[in-house]
Amino acid sequence: MERRSFLKKAAAGASAGALAAPALAQSQPTLNWRLASSFPKTLETVFGAAEVFSKRVAQLTGGKFNIRVFAGGEIVPALQVMDAVQAGTIEMGHTAPYYFFGKDPTFAFDCAVPFGMNSRQQTAWYEQGGGKQLMREFYKDYGIINFIGGNSGAQMGGWFRKEIHSLKDLQGLKMRIGGYGGRVLQKLGLVPQQIAAGDIYPALEKGTIDAAEWIAPVDDERLGLFKVAPHYYAPGWWEPSTQFSFYVGIKEWEKLPKEYQAAIEVASYEAHVYMQAEYDAKNPAALARLLKNGVKLHSFSKEIMEACYKAANEVNEEEASKNAKFKKIYEPWKRFRHDANQWFSVAEAPMQNFMITHK
Repeated sequence: MERRSFLKKAAAGASAGALAAPALAQSQPTLNWRLASSFPKTLETVFGAAEVFSKRVAQLTGGKFNIRVFAGGEIVPALQVMDAVQAGTIEMGHTAPYYFFGKDPTFAFDCAVPFGMNSRQQTAWYEQGGGKQLMREFYKDYGIINFIGGNSGAQMGGWFRKEIHSLKDLQGLKMRIGGYGGRVLQKLGLVPQQIAAGDIYPALEKGTIDAAEWIAPVDDERLGLFKVAPHYYAPGWWEPSTQFSFYVGIKEWEKLPKEYQAAIEVASYEAHVYMQAEYDAKNPAALARLLKNGVKLHSFSKEIMEACYKAANEVNEEEASKNAKFKKIYEPWKRFRHDANQWFSVAEAPMQNFMITHK
């Protein structure tokens, strides 16, 4: 009798729970937001992170919170996503924060800093090393709250119409390069150009620029850059990892139910993991195809790497001396980078180097 009584009560409780869940979902508002990406749909990995994010938010909220993703240029120019979120024109954006270094170089810490950290170190700094708190405080002045939104890993050094042998070859060279890295190369005589993804190929083809960097083999192949600039260089020292971000207007964020805020947090993490995994899985095959098509793979010379490293440190120190916001993040970021590299030199790097030399 006691067992039958227990089972009846358990069944009743389960039924009540089944009824309560839909009732809870029904009590939440139906919201339809717009998210502007800085990237075209053809770049499936970087654009795809926003789609992964959007689908996950809808799943987590029972289809009540729907975020429609628009490609760069559809409703907002690719390089004006942050401005649109700040102005309230759109509720969300997905972008590379260093696109806005012209407003303040401090944005680079949320994305990529020349000779900065690899993707694991960047995530560690952001999530466990105080980076998130520092960046959230910085973004408050722009009326934005930021969320981690993907990482490309170490990027390639770009496509060049002619070979680059020495620093002399950089003099006057016009190169599409995004963010803070262009400022470092400018110090060495290069002329940086910030151009959206869809405009890179025609600029290279017409000779408006002499070189261009984008992300990595899988995306570079889709853009067709190898057809007009056959020399492919590595590494992209200006982007040892590139972290992307989701932007939400603070006013819109504060209106959201707590459950919807949690959905954004969770979905952004999933999109972050998705992007890095996608790049790591697809880049090897993409590079092999490029080489099969006649692409000439090169490494930057030691002379160029050393000069760029020196110039990057000079630019950082110069900026820190005159920009209090930059310095506030730069000092702890620099300490974290040092400690992270010390640790990686003990086990991670030696193990990876051994495996690379034993194919």
